[in-house]
Formats: sequence, C-alpha cells, structure tokens
Amino acid sequence: MDLNNSRLLDSGVKVICEGLKNPVCELKILKLSNCSITEEGYKALASALRSNPSHLIELDLTGNDPGQSGVKELSDLLQDPNCQLKTLRFLGPDADEACQYVTGIVGKNPLLLRELNLSDHILGDTRVSQIAALLQHKYCQFYTLILCGCSITEKQCLILTSALKSNPSHLRELTVSRNQIKNTGVNHLCDVLKDSHCKLERLRLSDCDFKDEGCSAVTSALKSNPSHLRELNLSWNKLGDSGMKNLSDLLMNPQFKLEKLHLWRCSIAEKQCLILTSALKSNPSHLRELDLSGNKLGDSGVKNLSDLLMNPQFKLEKLDLCGCSITEEQCLILTSALKSNPSHLRELNLAGNQIQNTGVNDLCDVLKNSHCKLESLRLRYCEMTDEGCFSLTSALKSNPSHLRELNLSWNELGDSGVKNLSDLLMNPQFKLEKLELVSLYCTAVTLRLKFTV
Repeated sequence: MDLNNSRLLDSGVKVICEGLKNPVCELKILKLSNCSITEEGYKALASALRSNPSHLIELDLTGNDPGQSGVKELSDLLQDPNCQLKTLRFLGPDADEACQYVTGIVGKNPLLLRELNLSDHILGDTRVSQIAALLQHKYCQFYTLILCGCSITEKQCLILTSALKSNPSHLRELTVSRNQIKNTGVNHLCDVLKDSHCKLERLRLSDCDFKDEGCSAVTSALKSNPSHLRELNLSWNKLGDSGMKNLSDLLMNPQFKLEKLHLWRCSIAEKQCLILTSALKSNPSHLRELDLSGNKLGDSGVKNLSDLLMNPQFKLEKLDLCGCSITEEQCLILTSALKSNPSHLRELNLAGNQIQNTGVNDLCDVLKNSHCKLESLRLRYCEMTDEGCFSLTSALKSNPSHLRELNLSWNELGDSGVKNLSDLLMNPQFKLEKLELVSLYCTAVTLRLKFTV
C-alpha cells in the first residue's frame, strides 16, 4: 500500500491501523512518507503492529514528525522477536537527532541498518563522524547509503570513504550527488571502488564539481573491479576529453555490464559523443538507459548515436535527449534509426528540442510501427502546432495500446489539435495514465478534456 505524499494525518493512520490489527491482514509493504503524521499516529502504528506483527517487512515513514515518543515506540517495536521488519525508514527532518538515534540502536536490530538516507540535511563534521562510526560497526550492513545535497566537503568525504573502505562488502547503492567533493573527494572514493570486496551496483555522483581528472580516477578504479556496477550517474560534471576517453575505455570492457548511464549536462560535444557511441558499439548488449540530456551532440554526434540505435544487439529501453539542440534534420536521422529497431524502446524524451511539426511527423513513422511499444513520450517545448498534434494523434490511433505517459506541454496545439487529442483519449484501447499539457495555451485544452479524460 503506497499512500506517500497524502494528507493522511493521525486520524487516517488510525483507520489504517484497524486494518493492520485484523488477523487476516498480510500486508508486507506500507508507505506513508510525508503524510503529516505525529507522535499520536506513530503510537497507533506501533500498537497495531504489535497485535499482528508477523507480515509487514517494509515501513516508510520518512518526512513525518515522530517526536521523541514516536521514535521510542518504534524502537520498542523492533525489539519484539515477532517483528519481521527488514526495512524501516523514518529518519526525521533533524539530521542530528536521526544520527543519534541510529547510533543508539546499533547491535539491537541489525536488520534495520540496511538503508540510510539523510539527503538535503547539512551534516557537518560531527554528524559525518557519527555516520562514519556507524559504517564501521560490525552490525552495520548498509545496502543503501544516500547523502545527496548534504554539503559534504572534501575532508568529510575522506572520513566517510575511509569508513566504507573498512567495511565495503554489503553496500550496493551509494549516492553522494550535489556535494562539492571535487576531484579530491572523488579520488578518496576510488579507494573504495578498487577494493575487491566492493560490490557496488549503483553509483550516483551528479553535480559533484569534478572534472576530467575525477572522471579518469573513477573509471580507472572501476576498471580494476568492473563486474558489479549496473548504474552510473556522472551528470552535471565536466568530464572533458580525457575523462570521456577513460569512460569509453571502461564501457568497452566486456566485464563491465552497465545498464544505466546518466551523463546529463556533461559538456559533451560531437567529438566526445563519437568516442562514447563507438565504445557502446563494441559492447552494446547490456545498456538499457542512456541520458545525454543538455549536451550539444551536433550532426556527427546524432549520426553516430543513430548508428548505435540501429544495432540489433543494442536493446535500449530508455533514451533521454532533452535539450540537445536537435534539429528537424537530425530528428529524421534519429527516427529512421529507431524505425529499424523499435521493439525495445519504452521511454523517449525529446523535450526542449525545436523539432517542430516536421520532426514530429518523422517520429510518427516510429509510433505507427506495430513493433513499437513505447510507454512514455515527452515532447514538451518542441514548437509543435495543431498540424504536428494531428499527425501524432493519428499515429497513436493506429497503435494505441502501449502508451502510458504523454507530455505535450508548451506547444500551441490549437483547436484542431485538441479535438484530435480528445478523440484519441476516448479510444478504449488508449490506456494513457499520465497526460501533461502545461502551457500558456492550456485553458481551451482544459475545457475540452475535462469531459473526455
């Protein structure tokens, strides 16, 4: 049951608790983050779970205000031998209190210590030292450590990575994005990545203010221990020529089986795109997600990416090219490639490219293909008018059953475009779940669609 981000309040929690107490209730996962729950709601939850404790294995209460008594209620619950909770998320907005609590229960219930997320809290030296001590404890078996936007410094990064190095074998996901750790901090992290005991699967380092030297250090470390990583995010860092060259060398390694690569706003130009796509051509079968948004690929970059997309061994499911300055001519090259190999792609983002009606018409040749199983299509701010909207909806009418998300925001669809979109929405085979039409021109759209959606 997922009720995240709803105004549930303590009164709503009490209603849920009546269900949890029912002996026939076998709920395993309950998500209640950001639901305005206070100490009273926490007390009700703890009481309900004590009366029927054996089924729930995951409980998410992040973003609520447990207070001291709420934390204590959950702490006591975890000591119950019948409690089967393996993942409990409830660290509140006070990072200092959270760290003190987590360090206080070490050794009592190691299953709790599988995930720590303190994103968007300024930790400071004291809290970083607390976390480092926790990471080194014998009962600490973190699978996930998320410290995004915590104002971690280069010095603090050394403290954390030294702790991780002493106990690296459990960690599977590490996020330190939006911390200015720079090349120095990344170099410290590489000591963990090189360790043969490190089995990290997801590494996110977006917006860490490192350059080609840092990228080269990361890729060199991964070369010595390549087999586990499945997701790598280096977005918002200036990788440079040498950084991209080293990353490409890593991608060509047959032992490196990366599935998700995010390089949003990495200052990638035509030359670097050629290096990247050439590397992926030599080892194409594993990658499922590629994000090149915010880079200027140029004619040759788009051409080389298109050659890669035509490779039958390249089974990409998600392609993000938002804000890549793609022209109408380049869109034709891309869509021709997708048309030759359409069956794997599930998400396509071309938002922020001025492909206009001509580019949309080219894309329609892909959408009409019976092998196309696209589920998410984002065409926000593409300078499309009613003509392009007509082509798009006509294409989707001929192959309607797969699409679940459509974003046409900031295009001037006009009356005829809205009418054709409305006709498509009434098609019982068209099972759209998300529709975004945000723009200066949305008033007429709202009036037409409110009766048909």
